Amino acid sequence: MDASNLAPSLIRMPTGCDVRRECRSGRFDGPTAGLAPGYVQGNLAILPRDWADDFLRFCHANPKPCPLLAVSEAGSPVLPALGAGLDVRTDLPRYRVWEHGKLVGSPTDVTPMWRDDLVSFVIGCSFSFEEALLQNDIPLRHIAGGCNVPMYRTNIATQSAGRFHGPLVVSMRPMKPADAIRAIQVTTRLPAVHGAPVHIGFPEAIGVSDLGKPDYGDAVPIEAGELPVFWACGVTPQAAIAAAKPPFAITHAPGCMLVTDLKNNQLSLF
Repeated sequence: MDASNLAPSLIRMPTGCDVRRECRSGRFDGPTAGLAPGYVQGNLAILPRDWADDFLRFCHANPKPCPLLAVSEAGSPVLPALGAGLDVRTDLPRYRVWEHGKLVGSPTDVTPMWRDDLVSFVIGCSFSFEEALLQNDIPLRHIAGGCNVPMYRTNIATQSAGRFHGPLVVSMRPMKPADAIRAIQVTTRLPAVHGAPVHIGFPEAIGVSDLGKPDYGDAVPIEAGELPVFWACGVTPQAAIAAAKPPFAITHAPGCMLVTDLKNNQLSLF
């Protein structure tokens, strides 16, 4: 990738460690799409220990939207397998705080509310496979436009596990048909970051009535001759948290991911 074509924020944050440092300092609080090319990004869900087993079962039952990358020890904010010095309390651009299924805050640091019974789950993110799509000359409109990827709640039910249930959430990228075919080939080898698309075209068939009004993220235009291509999304656990109503939970804000020290090429099946 030619550094002369990168936005200043991307030049300043070429590695996962750089992104985390900028987040921890409070200098960066936006979407992470396109940052630290080559490094694995992850969705975050943090739950009390007495809800963690049910959530782990939910992830195992729904591997497309919830491919687990790492699980912490109760009370520990570190995940050494994902990054040196990584701290889930400070190292994401923005968080969401939930109480009894209701969103009650969106801070940039959750250290003040940390508890010794909290278990952190990091789930693979589609931002990781976007690097492979770009390397295959498949344009991504939200990156080109400097905005967040559009995400939608669908009418597809996830597999319930314990107290967790809810709709599948998908992310959408408009593509020409030939690019959509290539995107399937590219992302199939990356199941740890959602793998192949779950739906192409006909958004109404999955309960998405208006592509111009995403439930999360930003709308992007779909041009003539393009198809909407939908991938399972790591925001799905947030819909499950809203449905299950645990007394307390922390998640990433949609589009604002944990950028790790893992490399995307470590996750490829072939």
